[in-house]
Amino acid sequence: MARPAEKARAMLNKWVKMREEGNSTPAVRGRRPKLASECNHLNDCEHYRNQILREIAGGIAKIQNPALGEHTIRDLNDEINRKLREKYHWNRRIVELGGVDYNAIERQKQIEEGDAQSLAGPGGYRYFGAAKDLPGVKELLEKQIEKIQSKKRAAGDLYRHITPAYFGWRDEEDGVLLELEEAAFQHHKRQRGQQGQPQKVVDLDALLSTDYLAVPTQEEMAQILLEEKKKAMLARFSI
Repeated sequence: MARPAEKARAMLNKWVKMREEGNSTPAVRGRRPKLASECNHLNDCEHYRNQILREIAGGIAKIQNPALGEHTIRDLNDEINRKLREKYHWNRRIVELGGVDYNAIERQKQIEEGDAQSLAGPGGYRYFGAAKDLPGVKELLEKQIEKIQSKKRAAGDLYRHITPAYFGWRDEEDGVLLELEEAAFQHHKRQRGQQGQPQKVVDLDALLSTDYLAVPTQEEMAQILLEEKKKAMLARFSI
């Protein structure tokens, strides 16, 4: 009774495999090229990238042992950084072949975890495991963290250093803006005279004496509130 079901399942698996092979570029496995640009197949790039990830994971696991010795730890840390640079180039090659942008994903993950620069030295060099406790490394990382924290400012600190010049309140002090406004006003005045339009007399002193915003007095506010309450009572009782 199970024989027809097994045949159908085998045929289905065969058909799915043939469809996947027909829709994908044939992979060319082998030894990983030294240059990512030499690989022209997306599946191969993904395969080689996974190889590098396994090598990085193995190196990070080894470097956790502080009993390896300073020279061994430094060599392991250099090797991990070399693998990270190699992975970066393979990630770029994957994007060029139409794949996922792993560099952007990894960068966003580091930012979310707060690890974008806290453990990175000059030039993007990173320290892992026991390498963080090597002589001189711990002090370097502390200086790096202090430098990053000093660059971070709260919103209140930014507003504290804003001057009135930022809002344009001192644009007329040097007289340049006034000269430009006068020249534009005279040019507009000549154009209106050539077109035969009547000139409007503008009281500049009255304009300059007016405030940006007319603020009502307390008596005016009380009168406005009283009028609003009267309107609300009339609307409520439909008078």
